[in-house]
Amino acid sequence: MSKFHDLLRRGGPLMADGAMGTMLFQSGLQHGEAPESWNLSNPEKVRAIQRQYIDAGANIVLSNSFGGTRFRLALHKLEGQVAELNRAAVELLRAEIIDSGRDDVLLGGDIGPSGEILEPLGALTFEAAVEGFEEQARALIEAGADLIWIETMSSLDEIRAAFAGVRRVSADIPVVTTLSFDTHGRTMMGVTPEQALAAMTELGAAAVGANCGNGTDELFAAVQRMLATGPSVPIVAKSNAGMPRLVGGKAHYDATPEEMAAYALQVRAAGAGIIGACCGSSPAHIAAMAAALRANPAGAAVTTTPVVQATAAVDDTVAARVDDRAARRAARRARES
Repeated sequence: MSKFHDLLRRGGPLMADGAMGTMLFQSGLQHGEAPESWNLSNPEKVRAIQRQYIDAGANIVLSNSFGGTRFRLALHKLEGQVAELNRAAVELLRAEIIDSGRDDVLLGGDIGPSGEILEPLGALTFEAAVEGFEEQARALIEAGADLIWIETMSSLDEIRAAFAGVRRVSADIPVVTTLSFDTHGRTMMGVTPEQALAAMTELGAAAVGANCGNGTDELFAAVQRMLATGPSVPIVAKSNAGMPRLVGGKAHYDATPEEMAAYALQVRAAGAGIIGACCGSSPAHIAAMAAALRANPAGAAVTTTPVVQATAAVDDTVAARVDDRAARRAARRARES
């Protein structure tokens, strides 16, 4: 049995992480830079973000490899570094998971869209897409990812290509797939939640769901439609932190940690098995969501007090765990010297 399925069997929804890109921009990533390049140029900043998500209570944290295919990296003239950048993405996150001392955190090797359109509407052939995703998946899996997380997709053919690429590397690693339903209940390519669930379940996905989109309401509607079909796999709900709006030419998200905590309770009550957040979210959002789920077991009366406490205390928690990790590192160095 995989670590993913073992963790699911412990009961309760699993907490996924929140936005990586949002946090990288807050840490100094410039527009036009490849986020994956920071795995080599700014590894401590990448680790610091992932450390905060682990400390916030996430059970699944994704590697900094969303745009790690040759297709996306070519935009930055980095297509020759696919293996190096994706291996580094896993190694950085694995180090943080080990340092956390937790045994309930999984490393998800993150794979995002190619940015290309497949034939016949576009120029990318299915086989070329499979090869590109295979290259990325090989680096993630060989570096030690616990599962592969294919996200923000809009085309079933592209997901099939990504899935096929993963399966060329590993016949049994769990694969989670999520799509972005942001066009009147469909993806940009016209896929409905029901079609996505049926197709991905047939492929053998370990979990299926929705991420990104136009805020919690639209994502909740997509998740409800999947759940209404009686799915045989866990359903993922990973919403943006509200509806994006442009402020000074940049996307801004208004949902507070408390509002995202309410969303977490809503999708849990509907039946979602993996709950997290996407664009615009932060460790504070994840901490509030995790606290709300802990404080409100299914069927219990809802209370918001732990949400407020979690939001106020997240910085203190992170600082305390950083001190604890520093002590463990010092002890390890002493043993090795």
